[in-house]
Amino acid sequence: MPTLDNHQSNDFVKLLLIGDSKSGKTGSLISLVKAGYKLRIIDTDNLLDVLKYFIQKDCPELIGNVEYRTVRDERVWTPDGPKVTAPKAYGMAVRMMQNWKYDDTDLGSPAEWGPDCILVLDSLSRLCDAAYDFRIPLTPVGKGGQYDARAVYGDAQDAVENNLANLTSESFRTNVIVIGHVTYQTLPDGTIKGYPQGVGQKLSPKIPQYFSTVVLYNNQGGKRTIQTNSTPLIDLANPKPFEMGAKYPIETGLADIFQVLTGKENASNNLRVSEADGRSVKADDRTPPSSPGIRQRPGLVATRRT
Repeated sequence: MPTLDNHQSNDFVKLLLIGDSKSGKTGSLISLVKAGYKLRIIDTDNLLDVLKYFIQKDCPELIGNVEYRTVRDERVWTPDGPKVTAPKAYGMAVRMMQNWKYDDTDLGSPAEWGPDCILVLDSLSRLCDAAYDFRIPLTPVGKGGQYDARAVYGDAQDAVENNLANLTSESFRTNVIVIGHVTYQTLPDGTIKGYPQGVGQKLSPKIPQYFSTVVLYNNQGGKRTIQTNSTPLIDLANPKPFEMGAKYPIETGLADIFQVLTGKENASNNLRVSEADGRSVKADDRTPPSSPGIRQRPGLVATRRT
């Protein structure tokens, strides 16, 4: 019988990262690159520019440790405007979650990559859109030739939720970061709550249930931070509140959070934002000046956009 000290908590991080658009989510991944992790990104946004430029500026020798695959459905012009006529992005994203293989690249099953790799979904919002588009042609049409939009929403919600369940399961032995955007809903009692954007409204409140760690990106007066404590509008999750800072600067925050959750030292500056005045201060002296050994991949890893 397994005892709690053998739980996989320290082995793998399953992190839901949410925030408003342009709050610094994608660019902040650079701290994990500096910390020695290998990132493999399912790119549904086609907005990795900022991460590329940050790596080229700060640690160009590590750019080969970031692999990505951009999956976006092509929209064609119709008399009614641009439309997705052959949805493929959702199916491609799911296949990448199962087996990272395409063209002459074969990195095997992401579920077996281990603690040195991070599978990043950037973003969940666009994956949900792709799931909806994917389900439309699979939905039976009625006598009038129209499909029931409620059935499309329901099928797409189930599909996305099943993927989240798989990515956060014990058998998926790889670190996972899911990046999402905040959407606000008015509850029956009149209160307003913020949730990750999903397919429709019903999925959004269920998304955080799959993650042990949920953090929020804030931009206050031009100062961007990662928040780990809940707000009146958005419930967050912090499994180690006795060690985790309430806020971290986005420049080093993700690496610092990973260090707290895994207990493994990294090469970030380990800055913590003081709750008293918002200044960046040294959190402790645990972080060594050098990073772990990193297996290099030659050149910029570029994959075909689909």
